[in-house]
Amino acid sequence: MSISFRYAIYVLLPTLFSCKNNTRVAPFPDINSLDLKKGEIVSCGPTDGELFGSVSFTASVPDSLKKDFNIAIALLHSFEYDQSEKMFARIIERSPDCAMAYWGVAMSNFHPLWAPPTPAELKKGEKAIEFARAIKGKTARESDYIEALAKFFENSEQTDHRTRVLRFENAMEKLYQTYPDDIEAAVFYTLALDAAADPRDKTYSNQKKAFAILNPIFQKEPLHPGIAHYIIHNCDYPPLAELALPAARKYASIAPASAHAQHMPSHIFTRLGLWDECIQSNLVSVSAAQCYASKAKIKGHWDEELHGLDYVVYGYLQKGDDEHARQQLDYVQTIDEVDGVNFKTAYAFAAVPARYALERKMWKEATALSLHPTSFPWEKFPWQESITHFARALGALHLNDVNSAKTELENLRSLYDKLAKQVDKKQEAVQVEVQIKTTEAWIEYKQRNNEKALALMKEAADMEDGTEKHPVTPGEVVPARELYSEMLFEMDKPDLALENFELDLKTHPNRFNGLYGAAMAAKKAGNKEKATIYFKKLVETSDPKNCKRKELASAKIYLSQSR
Repeated sequence: MSISFRYAIYVLLPTLFSCKNNTRVAPFPDINSLDLKKGEIVSCGPTDGELFGSVSFTASVPDSLKKDFNIAIALLHSFEYDQSEKMFARIIERSPDCAMAYWGVAMSNFHPLWAPPTPAELKKGEKAIEFARAIKGKTARESDYIEALAKFFENSEQTDHRTRVLRFENAMEKLYQTYPDDIEAAVFYTLALDAAADPRDKTYSNQKKAFAILNPIFQKEPLHPGIAHYIIHNCDYPPLAELALPAARKYASIAPASAHAQHMPSHIFTRLGLWDECIQSNLVSVSAAQCYASKAKIKGHWDEELHGLDYVVYGYLQKGDDEHARQQLDYVQTIDEVDGVNFKTAYAFAAVPARYALERKMWKEATALSLHPTSFPWEKFPWQESITHFARALGALHLNDVNSAKTELENLRSLYDKLAKQVDKKQEAVQVEVQIKTTEAWIEYKQRNNEKALALMKEAADMEDGTEKHPVTPGEVVPARELYSEMLFEMDKPDLALENFELDLKTHPNRFNGLYGAAMAAKKAGNKEKATIYFKKLVETSDPKNCKRKELASAKIYLSQSR
C-alpha cells in the first residue's frame, strides 16, 4: 500500500482519532516508517522542580499530554534533540493525530546551529512534515508552524543547506509577524536568525535583531530555556558578549538536567575571559554528560563530554594551571570510543592536545602530536585533522626544522582542497586557509624573508578577523593575530607588536599569552604604563596557587621593581 493511499484512508476516516478526547481505535497509518526514538527521558538533574525550564506552548494537544508536550519543547530549546524526539514520540503513540508532535519530530532532526542533518535525519524530518500536513483539524497557526519548517526540509536533494536555512528564516519571520503575541514564534524566530546569520557580517545584524526581540521577553519569562539559550548564541561574539552575561549566569539553573545548558554559558564566559566561571560551567557539564552516558547506557563517551572537556582545558591554560589542564588531556587520551562520531568529538580530540602543546610553547611535543583515536574516521573531518598538522608545523618551525614544516604545509593544502569542494564547509575551509598562510609566513620568516613573512602573517590575521570562530570551539588553538604580534616582536618591532597584541585582546580577552606578549612588547617599547597594566592583568587572571609558568614569575618581578 502506498503512503499516499494510507494518507487518503486517514483523511477519509477522521473519526478514528480525536486529539481532543485522546481516543484511538486504529493505529496511525505507517507510523513505524518514521522510526522514532523511544524510551524514558534520561535526566541527570535534580529529582524535583523544573528540570528543563518552563515553557507554555499553545497547541491542539490533549490535556493529559500538555505537560509532556511542553517538556518536549523545553528539551528542543536546550538542544537535547534525542530526548525531545522521544517525548514527541510518546505523544504520537498516545494521540497520533496531534500534528504539532510531528512538527516537533522534524525540529528534533533539524538542529539549526549544529552540523547539517544527515541524509537519514533529513528523510525523517521530511516524512514527519508530510504526516503533519496530512492531519486534519489543525489551527491556522499550527499549519503555519508546519509550513515554515517545511521550507527547510523540502527539496533537500536539489537545494543546498544554506539556501534552505534562509528559507526557514524567512518563513519564521512571517510567522513571528503574523502572531506577535506568540512567545514561541518569537523565540524560534531568533533561533532561525542565528542559524541564517552570515559569519562574514561584522555588523551582526541578525544577532542584534534577535537580542532586541529576546531581551524584553527574558525580563517577563526568566525561566524559559530557549530565551536564555538563544540570547547566549546570538551574543556569542566579542562586541555583543557582555549583553548576554545575565542570561549566561541564569541559564544553567533554568535547565539543570541539561548537560548542554550547563555548558552553554561558558561561551559567554570565554568571550569575556572569565576563566573561573568557564571552568566551573564545563566541569558541571562534563559531569552531567558522564551521568547521561551511564544512564542512557551509551557505549563509549557522549559527545557533550568531549565538547565540555575542550573548554575546560582552554580555561585552565589561560589561567596557567597546567597541572589541571594536563590531567584533563591525559583523560581525553584514554578515550577511544564515543557516541556521536561528529564534528564536536573530532574537534575536541584534535584541539585538546594541540592547545596544551602550543599554549605552553612546547615545540618538541607539538611536532610529535598524532591523531587520536586511530580508529576515528578522520577522513570525514578535514578541518579538525588540520589542527594536528598545523600544530606540528608550528612546532617544527620554532625548532628551525623548515623541511618538516613544508611537509605539514602540503598536508594542510590537501585538507583544504577537500573542504573547498564541499558547499557547506566554507567556514571550515577559511580556518584551514588561515593555517596555511600562517605556516607559509613562518617558513618565510625562518628563511629570512621578513617582508614577505609579515605580509602573509598579516593576511592570515586579517582573514581570521574577517570571519567568526566556529561555534564548536572556545577559540582558535592560537589566534592568528597573536602569532602575527609574536612575529613582529621577534623582528624587534615592539610598537607594532603591542598594537596588534592589543587588537587581539579585544576579541580574545585575558588570554595568558596575549597578556604576557602585550606586556613584554610594551616593556620593550619603553611604555612602562602599559607594561604595568598588562603584567598586573596577567597576575590577576592567573591561578595564584597552581600557575608555575616563568611568565608569571617575570610579571611579578617587574611589578615589584616598578613600585
